[in-house]
Amino acid sequence: KYELDKDLPEHIMDLEYQKDAVLDAKMKLEEYGGVFLSDVVGLGKTYIAALLARELDGPNLIIAPPALLDRDNPGSWPSVFFEFGIRRTEYESIGKLDKIIKLGTERYKNIFIDEAHRFRTEQTQMYERLFQICRGKRVILISATPLNNTPMDILSQIKLFQNSHKSTLPNPKVMDLEKYFKDLQYKLKGLDRQKDKDEYIKIVKENARDIRENILQYLMVRRTRNSITKYYKKDLQKHKFKFPDVMDPRPIIYNFDEELDNIFNKTLELIVKKFRYSRYTPLLYLKERVSHPEEMTQKNMGTFMKMLLLKRLESSFYAFNQSLRRFIHSYERFIEEYDKENVYVGKRNINKIFELLDNDDEEAVQQLIEEERAEKYSSKDFRPRFLKDLKGDLKILQEIEDIWKNVKKDPKLDKFIDLLTKDPVLKKNKLIVFTESKETADYLGAKLNPKFSNTVLVFSGASNANVRTTVIDNFDPHSRHKKNDYRILVSTEILSEGVNLHNANTVINYDIPWNPTRMMQRVGRINRVDTKFDKIYTYNFFPAGPINVNISLQEAAEAKIQAFIEMLGNDARLLTDEEIKSHDLFVRLTSKKLLTGEDEEDDLEMKYLIFLRDIRDHNKKLFEKIKRLPKKARTAKQYNIGRDSTITFFRKGKLRKIFMTDGRSSDELDFFKAAEILTVDATAKREVLKPEFYKHLETNKKEFEKVFTNDQDELITTRGKSQETKLLRMIKAIEK
Repeated sequence: KYELDKDLPEHIMDLEYQKDAVLDAKMKLEEYGGVFLSDVVGLGKTYIAALLARELDGPNLIIAPPALLDRDNPGSWPSVFFEFGIRRTEYESIGKLDKIIKLGTERYKNIFIDEAHRFRTEQTQMYERLFQICRGKRVILISATPLNNTPMDILSQIKLFQNSHKSTLPNPKVMDLEKYFKDLQYKLKGLDRQKDKDEYIKIVKENARDIRENILQYLMVRRTRNSITKYYKKDLQKHKFKFPDVMDPRPIIYNFDEELDNIFNKTLELIVKKFRYSRYTPLLYLKERVSHPEEMTQKNMGTFMKMLLLKRLESSFYAFNQSLRRFIHSYERFIEEYDKENVYVGKRNINKIFELLDNDDEEAVQQLIEEERAEKYSSKDFRPRFLKDLKGDLKILQEIEDIWKNVKKDPKLDKFIDLLTKDPVLKKNKLIVFTESKETADYLGAKLNPKFSNTVLVFSGASNANVRTTVIDNFDPHSRHKKNDYRILVSTEILSEGVNLHNANTVINYDIPWNPTRMMQRVGRINRVDTKFDKIYTYNFFPAGPINVNISLQEAAEAKIQAFIEMLGNDARLLTDEEIKSHDLFVRLTSKKLLTGEDEEDDLEMKYLIFLRDIRDHNKKLFEKIKRLPKKARTAKQYNIGRDSTITFFRKGKLRKIFMTDGRSSDELDFFKAAEILTVDATAKREVLKPEFYKHLETNKKEFEKVFTNDQDELITTRGKSQETKLLRMIKAIEK
């Protein structure tokens, strides 16, 4: 049982579900060296992390996105830790891991990593540095979405605190984590997500269950609103506490007329099918072949620039035209230098370039490419086709510029303004409008402010600290200087993580949120535990072709999305993070479950925890009886299982195992399956043990001893305890 201290901030409620999370996280952290805090968005993971930090000894290091380290932001890490009275803590940005290593990591005992899903890929320098920082430390990973695409996502994060070939997790089958996860991944090999859909989904679900039973139940604290409402109902009622209802996302479908639709489709065809992106992939044209990693980097660069142009086209015509001008300028400069036999290729900042592209900061990318002249080549080093493709690309860009020069209409903006004046929800509430393009944000601010009494505030990576303070004062209910000067906030992705904006109850995705995870993060800014609103609303913009009375608006929007996806082919995965068809994407982006993360199975661990707590608090006699049960206890019950069978629970040190046998073979059960079989009504009659019980017991015992001798005896934790490890090895050697 865990009790909150009395000296905590007033707005921190004494909620059982948060206290249980702290207790659970502490036990897991002490047992395995690391823990995932992965409650769905808006349940207060930062508060839970702060409460956990109060329970831990030693200095802390918080690694988080820069936006979450602003001391003036009430929801930031420094602000929350200060409120909770946690002092021995240092804070550093995710992008400054080199600095942490340079200053030394020996003084830290606990490493808190916010938005930990960013480190799901091992093949990056950022991951390598983080791995170095975490070695020998207790690691707390905070993320609502630790598993994004594949089982390997979760492995990379577990490896920050567990030995990947000698894990300390109880089940021997996951002792070698690398092999375990690769075996799960292999099950999907050769399966097409669409052609083999049923089999694919079946294996994905089986893999997820396997990971949950053998890995995550020991390492993760994750609850959904549904499970908390179900199992903590009385506590929530006691505190007069209620989660808001998240309404189904509403699609906003805007139409092009025939002329504009032709221009849009023609542009799509040119930038995806015809344009070669040669200016951004010069090394592919060298006479002397480059290494495979350099070749892949160049190909990726071209693909990312393609994605960027396509996203700009869908975001706003204004942003697309701005990008188009920069592309043309960049090509003209490059060809000009090429004619002077100068070809400059920048290599050093490729990771920085991809980071900027991921944030859709194309302007900064172009500037970085222009400024960085890392290596100089002569035009003679390239095949003749290079100049031909450069000029061909420039001609395509000029052709696109020409077909857009007379376009003055903007049906997307017109639709938005119309809804802002007519839709009952959008007319009365504070709104957060998200776009992936800084220029779209600026454009919306310029167009909307004159129509809505200058109550529209724009925030992006280019905004200064004063604008950020204005955002907090107007949209964060915990602000020290509350104001109500703005009703609509237009922001880029920079505000989609870690900030509280729940003075608003409506999120509008002005661009298609191709990656559903981002959509969940955005809505998480307003879907907070202490919101004053009963309902949360989401709107998503979708383009469609000309109005057609024979098909629905949804079908028209799906057809347009399908044009994007089919034209891109395999590259579409860079938009959606997975292979997906237009109908599936549309359905997911209009799904309430996606927004809340409530599309998961019931939390059985919580079910049994609450069941036992109810006995402890309301049936003390039975609870004392349970506590006094002998270590070797046995009983029998009726259960329709086919043959007389025996379930045995064993414990030796850390190892806990449950085996079941019918006399022929012994199989391991997970806790939940065993609990399902063992559960009885209070009035059930105890059966007589049959003689074969003792044979069954020996069978199970041999299986357990085999596991303990072969596997568990070799599990030596190496979390910064090198002397202990050496000593244990010596003892084992002497023992043998």
